[in-house]
Amino acid sequence: MLIAGAAAAAVALVLAGCAPGSANTGPAKGATKVSTQLTSKKVNLTIADETGFPLTDDLTKEFTKQHPNVTFTITRDTFQNLTANAPKLLASSTPPDLIRLPTLGDTVKDGLVANLDPYFTAYGWDKWPAAQLAPLRMNADGVRGSGSLYQLGLGYSVTGIFVNTKLAQKAGITSIPKTLDELGADFAKAKAAGVAPLVEGDKDGVVNFTVQAAMNQYVDKQQFLDWMFTKPGATYNQPGIVKGADLIRKWADAGYFPSDINAVDYFTFVSNFQDGKGVYTFNGNWEAANYAKKLGKDVQFFLVPPAKEGGDHVAMGAANSFSAAAKSKNLDTVAYFLNWVHTNAKARQIVVDVTGAAPGGDPGEAQPKVEKGSITEQVLAAAAQIGKENGQVDFMANTTAGIYAGAIIPESQLLVTSKIGGQDFVDKVQSFYQQEVKK
Repeated sequence: MLIAGAAAAAVALVLAGCAPGSANTGPAKGATKVSTQLTSKKVNLTIADETGFPLTDDLTKEFTKQHPNVTFTITRDTFQNLTANAPKLLASSTPPDLIRLPTLGDTVKDGLVANLDPYFTAYGWDKWPAAQLAPLRMNADGVRGSGSLYQLGLGYSVTGIFVNTKLAQKAGITSIPKTLDELGADFAKAKAAGVAPLVEGDKDGVVNFTVQAAMNQYVDKQQFLDWMFTKPGATYNQPGIVKGADLIRKWADAGYFPSDINAVDYFTFVSNFQDGKGVYTFNGNWEAANYAKKLGKDVQFFLVPPAKEGGDHVAMGAANSFSAAAKSKNLDTVAYFLNWVHTNAKARQIVVDVTGAAPGGDPGEAQPKVEKGSITEQVLAAAAQIGKENGQVDFMANTTAGIYAGAIIPESQLLVTSKIGGQDFVDKVQSFYQQEVKK
């Protein structure tokens, strides 16, 4: 095996405290009176979620089992469509009670999402690490990282690299790369051995996991976060970001990406790795259980290596963020459900079992159990390492409501097929960003 199993003790505690952002500014004044008692009336909550993520199915089934008067209706759409259409859904006369909302965008300014500050106070969420909630806050100027709370997570993710150890050994790869250069050398070994180095897809932009992973190792982390949180004056045009994009172009020129990458969507991309079609794939801990089902002990997970050996790791990670619609007539029930996800032992175990993600919440809560030596233990241990090194950053795809579909997807499709260079990519994304934030 390439990686020894790592202990996952206190993983959720470490991860919960590692999310970037400003300190909690506390609940808003004049908070609305709320109830933390679950209604005894029959209620049907509607949830708009992303396709391909069954966590809400499992959580809602368990909640209804415990509380039969509350049922759920779940609708699903692609990440891209859900991100683009969320404002329209929230503004409709029948908005979902709860919606997967990767980025707040203008939903706060437009009064479309509920301010959760009253529930923060009522449920005692101040016991949760402030940094865990910081990226889910937005202030009066529309800058994320501080201000009122508008979201909570159903699981807290971390991204890295999955490796098919059987194919790696076939290619003569016997150890985990310690630097980006060593990773590139492994790609070259795999290609020379006639094995696909990378399983990737970019029809719907998921090569973003790889693109940002390269950037993360060169750019100043806080400056990158300032841009993602739309802090006035922040820019994407930073030397480290350009250098990371240039590395992606270098990998493209070397033929490490699949030739049909822009025709491969997320589901195919995941299936291709499960089917043993390449050595490495960049993805998040939410796929750990799925990969293990098909690959068993032949799949392992590690953090993206730093640019220089011995350097701290940096990885994308975020809450699987959900917001309540401001128009929802069931806000107390929605908040009860969100609190239950973070505090109920069975719910917390479901989060880990289904996604491999940490359940978040109060670090004093009992931690879910994981099988020793399992891929879940590996991804949770990796999350703990990122927490210890304070290396978690948000996904740049979450920066504004339109940037993923409007700039990152089309420009990454050109970058990974060697049609543009790193600076061109950065310039196009920054130009789109400026139109979105108008700052």
